[in-house]
Amino acid sequence: MPRLAPALLLCAFATPLGAEALTDVQVLALSSQLYFEGVARGDAVLVLAAARLRKPIGLQAADPAHAEAPPLGWQAMLAEALILSDNEGDIDALIADLDAEGLKGMASGPFYNIANLRAGATESYPATEYRGGELAEAYVEAGADTDLNIEVQDAAGNVVCEDRDPSPIAYCSWRPAETGAYVLKVENLGPASATYALMTN
Repeated sequence: MPRLAPALLLCAFATPLGAEALTDVQVLALSSQLYFEGVARGDAVLVLAAARLRKPIGLQAADPAHAEAPPLGWQAMLAEALILSDNEGDIDALIADLDAEGLKGMASGPFYNIANLRAGATESYPATEYRGGELAEAYVEAGADTDLNIEVQDAAGNVVCEDRDPSPIAYCSWRPAETGAYVLKVENLGPASATYALMTN
């Protein structure tokens, strides 16, 4: 299949003029979608694009004592791109360039938590406070072939957001009318236990 030049590759994922820029969490979700699509198609360029989107985002471990890398870190994406490139010189050169790029000026991004969830189980996280009037986001992803769902409940137990599409990723966003606590629930409907990352802004 035709390969995209580096400039075209960047333009393909540029934000349309006048559109609101994507949040870091939305970029993470987009990069995962590109990654899984690239793997399904055997397309190293899509997987490379996913890694390029993800690398500049400075993820922060919610618990620094357990700062395990997320299952879909940009390094893992690059390793998969290298496998799919099948020693194609131009693509391998792009992969090497991205791997060598520094992280100067990288801003602190979303917080993440790594956990393992057995098949059919649901994990409920302690209530977390989100500010009123501001966009709140929660996102889960796994590197394995699984099906993760996410649900957000307010203090009264009302569901304010959920994503139940059959996919290894799930994303929720909501805008609280006022500052309050919300409970995040992650469900694994996949065939086996899965290590996943929960990311919040």
